[in-house]
Amino acid sequence: MKTNFFLLAGIFLSLSAQADWLNFRGPNGSGFIEGNKNLSTELSEKTTAWSVDLPGRGLGSPIVIGDKVIVTAASGPDQKELHVICYSAADGSKIWERKAWATGRTMTNKKTNVAAPTPASDGTHVYALFSSNDLLAFDLDGNPKWMRGLMLDYPNASNSLGMASSPIAVDGTLVSQIENDSQSLALGIDTATGTNKWKMDRHKGSNWTSPTTLKLGDQTIVALQSNKGIHGLVPSTGSQFFHFNKGASGTPSSVASGGKIYVPSNGLTAIVPDEKGGDPAVLWNESAQGPGTASPIFIDGKIYTINRAGVLTAANAETGDRIWRIRLKGPFSSSPVAAENGHLYIFSEKGIGQVIDITGAEGKVVSEIELNDTILATPSISGDALYIRSDKKLWKFAK
Repeated sequence: MKTNFFLLAGIFLSLSAQADWLNFRGPNGSGFIEGNKNLSTELSEKTTAWSVDLPGRGLGSPIVIGDKVIVTAASGPDQKELHVICYSAADGSKIWERKAWATGRTMTNKKTNVAAPTPASDGTHVYALFSSNDLLAFDLDGNPKWMRGLMLDYPNASNSLGMASSPIAVDGTLVSQIENDSQSLALGIDTATGTNKWKMDRHKGSNWTSPTTLKLGDQTIVALQSNKGIHGLVPSTGSQFFHFNKGASGTPSSVASGGKIYVPSNGLTAIVPDEKGGDPAVLWNESAQGPGTASPIFIDGKIYTINRAGVLTAANAETGDRIWRIRLKGPFSSSPVAAENGHLYIFSEKGIGQVIDITGAEGKVVSEIELNDTILATPSISGDALYIRSDKKLWKFAK
């Protein structure tokens, strides 16, 4: 009986320590996950737990649900074959793979591809959106739940450069931005049925940002970003809760923490939405701290940004004042991620993974690895492991 008790206790502790990474930039779209203090601060062959070959191109981050790691890819000369693939987090073995043919346009810029959006999960199902505006839903065993070709409903919703906004699942609603130069919209989709709960017309213009969430009072609000600013919405109805109309970037996404949103707007702007709604107050603006492609990240009272020159800046999140800055080996399309171990993780377009110690008076790069492949995806963290993918491979790093 003792053996069984301790075995069950060990399993319970292991499961309770496992924190899932369910969408682009993890919890609330923030890039930061609580716990995970034992995440390795070394990226090397020694900490490479496994790597697997992928069947096609893809920029979407891996998502992690329990012991499953799920990525998307697109293959074929025109990237018309869509893949959703589930791997074992333990050893990288393939658990299942599902394929579908694109029903929408697969034209993209050469730098990006059809599997650019990161899939999303609510912990029980997976929702995979592609640049072709095909949306596929599966349970965690790979059984199809529903599928939609959104271009059949909205035939002009496309972008010749490619779509990259990643959806997020919030309380039974999958919120997705389908924004482009022609038919631009946002959708709240019922996760149970795949039908629209609501549809909102959006400003026409290329936009690759992804939704973030924040808690205001007892409500979870979804923030949609475009070059017109930030709309805070009630996810179940799509009704507007707040509006910031000072403009924003169409590439790096905002990050929210503690009731504040740090927006790539005129550099970087911190706004404070009211719990009762309306226009948010501006806390500060710093024109010199605007991010390049990488989204900002908030950790322990500091906001971190990476500009187009590859300079990482740490600033006081209450005042916007710069604390320190260091130059990294860029350029970057990826965004940084972090856990509670005092380190940032970022991968350059040239495939250089860098770990930055942010606990001292200055930031310091403490580990580097060259994966010898182009990496545009953002890494993911779950348990005590970090996952990163290129077009060709998926890697897991752990102690």
